[in-house]
Amino acid sequence: NFKDQTPNSILNYWKFFKCQVFTMILEPIEGHGTWDGKKVMGNLPKQTDYEGRIGVLTRATIRLGKMKSFWQHVDGIAKQMTGADGFVTSFGIGEVPWIKQATFSVWESKEQMKNFAYSMKDHKEVVQKTRKENWYSEDMFVRFKILESHGSINGINPLKRKS
Repeated sequence: NFKDQTPNSILNYWKFFKCQVFTMILEPIEGHGTWDGKKVMGNLPKQTDYEGRIGVLTRATIRLGKMKSFWQHVDGIAKQMTGADGFVTSFGIGEVPWIKQATFSVWESKEQMKNFAYSMKDHKEVVQKTRKENWYSEDMFVRFKILESHGSINGINPLKRKS
């Protein structure tokens, strides 16, 4: 149990500030790239045959001279992602605000995630720009099998399927 492994000081902090806690237990299954120069998920295959619900961590360090180019595309792509087939939820993660950014998204299937990432015109064009214009000093893309989820955001567990 996640709460059994969390120090009391952290649990008390969450309780005092009435924080909502949402936890996912994940298994990294495929990916590539580095986080601060390290393969933090180990040596993963680039592809597997897993086709179930999938979590995706996209993380990059944005070059200072490319920040404007990067940030002018974020809102439009984020809006399109929330309306994409198979999209479940996403969370923005700012390790170092504005520079080291990550998005964790959940999709009903790898196929639906790939349709958004590589077939949706605007996103596909931005991906091509990031490579052509060298926006990132490093990046990492990891896909996860979602083993469990607990807790809530805004009172609901976004991964619980609606009946």
